[in-house]
Amino acid sequence: VIVHDVNELTEKLFPIVEAMQKHFSAGSGTYYSDSIFFLSVAMHRIMPKEITQMIQVDLDLKYKTNIRDLFDEFDNFPEGAVIGIAREMQPVYRHTFWQYRRENPQTKVGDPPPNGLPGFNSGVLLLNLEAMRQSELYNELLEPAMVQKLTEKYHFKGHLGDQDFFTMVGMEHPELFHVLDCTWNRQLCTWWRDHGYSDVFDQYFQCEGEVKIYHGNCNTPIPED
Repeated sequence: VIVHDVNELTEKLFPIVEAMQKHFSAGSGTYYSDSIFFLSVAMHRIMPKEITQMIQVDLDLKYKTNIRDLFDEFDNFPEGAVIGIAREMQPVYRHTFWQYRRENPQTKVGDPPPNGLPGFNSGVLLLNLEAMRQSELYNELLEPAMVQKLTEKYHFKGHLGDQDFFTMVGMEHPELFHVLDCTWNRQLCTWWRDHGYSDVFDQYFQCEGEVKIYHGNCNTPIPED
């Protein structure tokens, strides 16, 4: 077991993600404005080189299978992919990309699966650190000028930290991501169903198959066995 000091990690992380925080945080002093919520974005830059793969998970999860099975998903990464992540299961990014969607009525951005691009949820992340280190494209996308360029293109202003960054990059470069099946991150939050999107909510929320990991996001109770 190796223990990493969170303050030291944040100190290393801050110069890398400082430019992102104004685009993907709710504002100075808020929960997600702390740079630690961008840890996954630059994990390959601050972890020791001998660590080549990592799974990063939220605390509000309940495992229904052996987490070791999730490591097998690294073998399914297509060439060029650096991160494994499941789709967001609410229309949150349909909402966030509203202006881009209005200006581009034919876009799949923000549309529900299977054919749309609903964005990502970072509750369960597979980080291929070695691939992240070697990907010129991914590291280029971390540069402040590139972040600025994409946020302007998509009129993007988020508040969910790394999840927003991965979602925006995924709209532009889906080849960087291996999409995990929804059963690996079965999100339970239904907040957006009651906040203007009841007509399309179920298109995002449905998930077929035996759940492997429940995610009780937005403090949603997780089913008892």
